[in-house]
Amino acid sequence: MKQLIIATLIATLSFTTTLVQAEDKPLPAVIVHTVITTDLTPTFKLVGRIEATERVNLLARVSGFLEERLFTEGRDIEAGQTLFRIEKANYEIALKQAEADLASANAGLKNAQTNLNRTVQLRKKKAISQSQVDQAVADRDQAKAQVLKADAGLSKAKLNLSYTEIRSPFSGRIGKAEFSVGDLISPESGKLATVVKIDEIYVEMAVSEKLMLDARRKGIDLDNPPVAPRLILSDGSVYEQAGSFDFISPEVDRNTDTITLRASFPNPNYILLPGEFVHVDIKRKQSETGIQIPQSAVQRDRDGYFVLVVNNKQSVDLTRVEMGPQVEGKWQVLKGLNVGDRVITEGLQKVKPGIPVNAVEE
Repeated sequence: MKQLIIATLIATLSFTTTLVQAEDKPLPAVIVHTVITTDLTPTFKLVGRIEATERVNLLARVSGFLEERLFTEGRDIEAGQTLFRIEKANYEIALKQAEADLASANAGLKNAQTNLNRTVQLRKKKAISQSQVDQAVADRDQAKAQVLKADAGLSKAKLNLSYTEIRSPFSGRIGKAEFSVGDLISPESGKLATVVKIDEIYVEMAVSEKLMLDARRKGIDLDNPPVAPRLILSDGSVYEQAGSFDFISPEVDRNTDTITLRASFPNPNYILLPGEFVHVDIKRKQSETGIQIPQSAVQRDRDGYFVLVVNNKQSVDLTRVEMGPQVEGKWQVLKGLNVGDRVITEGLQKVKPGIPVNAVEE
């Protein structure tokens, strides 16, 4: 009897200890992702190179010593601004000579016309032969030709004199001067400096011909394209100015099997500079939204895809889902989940449906 009492006491103590241990055991911890509505608009990522919308190499049109440089390298300039001045003395002398030649030619024409008038009057009186009249007409016409020639020479002299001042064809920013004051320059000297227009820039990118095939089938409207480009700068930031496509190459590059696209972007603060590379995100203007969850939350068995969801009672539910495409570690959920659901992304091996858990937001 005494042994039976002792055995019962031991069993009771063992059961009580087991209960205490069970109550003290912590709930399994899991990491959960709360479902939200996500922007699922298709985006293509490309690499593009920035180009100036306008770029010109300034060249000398006439020969002479460089007399003045009238700009600061690397600064903004205005359209029509004088940038270089070549010595004018020789061209001013040539202009005066051309003016004198024109005056002489006009005088010769006036004399020839007077002689012709006199000859015609004498012919009417039959005082001279018809051949003399014909000669007078020829002399008058030759004098007219001399006037035209002298007038052309004067225009050329004026033009050459104007070329002694080299002006900017448009507003922009000028680069480094290649020649110094006192240098002898000519049309064969090469560029004097380069002017670029960068308050608006182009971004050129090469796109796979296969990628463009579907777009061409649907019809490409450059006046109202369905997609818009966005620039990602070298530091990872998004360029704040919106751009638009304005050119698609009519030919496929035979070497790369790509088509060149070009987009224009405002550049009022000169943040973008010609020659640099940028990343370009091409996104549809008509946005699409849906649900995406981390791929780590999705499991599969013979019945299909499922996720484990923590309900309001902090216990685990198994939810069947229909999956869509995967993009950058995320998986689109077409059916089965709602906004606000909490799906388990870490700790899945420690839980099963129906057990309580300690859920921590990722």
